[in-house]
Amino acid sequence: MRYFSVIIVALLFLSTSSTLDAQVRASVTFNVGSQPIWGPTGYDYVENYYLPDMDVYYNVPQHRYYYSNNGRWIGSANLPSRYRSHDIYNSYKVVVNEREPWRNHATYKEKYSSYRDRHDQQPIRDSRDSKYFVIANHPQHNTWVQQQKHDNGNHYGQNKGNKGNGKNKNKQNR
Repeated sequence: MRYFSVIIVALLFLSTSSTLDAQVRASVTFNVGSQPIWGPTGYDYVENYYLPDMDVYYNVPQHRYYYSNNGRWIGSANLPSRYRSHDIYNSYKVVVNEREPWRNHATYKEKYSSYRDRHDQQPIRDSRDSKYFVIANHPQHNTWVQQQKHDNGNHYGQNKGNKGNGKNKNKQNR
């Protein structure tokens, strides 16, 4: 009987840990709302973009660009001035889901050099897929927000969120 109890406890532990593991993986595999509006469509999760036209990386969670300056990798909220006139919406972006890809820059530069001067990716800004409307700078974002308010709030004069029993109706008019 004792062995049976140990097996039950072990099975419960394993099922709980696998559930937690699945929850952790699910929360890490979706960051569409954090992606920049100039990012390419088609990715639910992105750690970094490599931009071969500029030899620059963009870290999505940190919202920072990483570029080489005199042999050192610099992180900045903005692109260096030498790229300010570059059209980032039309440049090719390679998704690199590695923590610090600039540490392996020679590999990425060689592997993706053929993507320089390619302009065949659709940026998120131009997508009509509603999953991207959550991004604040998307042209459809405000419409999406209004739709969310409508769907979660007041429908035809009835407030879905009001769980009251109606006794307090017109309280101000008494």
